[in-house]
Parts: sequence; structure tokens; C-alpha cells
Amino acid sequence: MVTVEFLGPIQKESLKLEIANLSELAKILQNDEEMQPWLENSAVAVNDMLVSSRDIELKDGDRVALLPPVCGG
Repeated sequence: MVTVEFLGPIQKESLKLEIANLSELAKILQNDEEMQPWLENSAVAVNDMLVSSRDIELKDGDRVALLPPVCGG
């Protein structure tokens, strides 16, 4: 089971999913209309390490975080 967390302004509860890689997560989230605007611009971290490939293998207990761009001042 993988935990998916949505950080910053993404107003969505965490998910627990049986997925093998980030490509599977992307397919699930693309079907969620409220997530679509965030998918193109968000960074992704697996176990607190930023990743750029969707082919990274996920294991039971892994934590995936979607990090949207934010502005500060």
C-alpha cells in the first residue's frame, strides 16, 4: 500500500493505493477533474526525494507527495 499526499494549496485528502509506479498514479489522478490543473506543474517526491521519472518502482509503505508550485513573499 502506497500513501499519496497532496501538499500546499491542493485541497485533497491523502490516498492509500495499491500501485506499482508513478505512471499508475498519474492515470488515476488524470481521471480526477480537480487534480488535472495540478498534474502538469507539480513536483513529485517519493519518500522525501524529488523524482522526475514515472517509472520508479513503488513498494509497500512508500510515501508519494505532490508538491505544487507556490509563491511566497
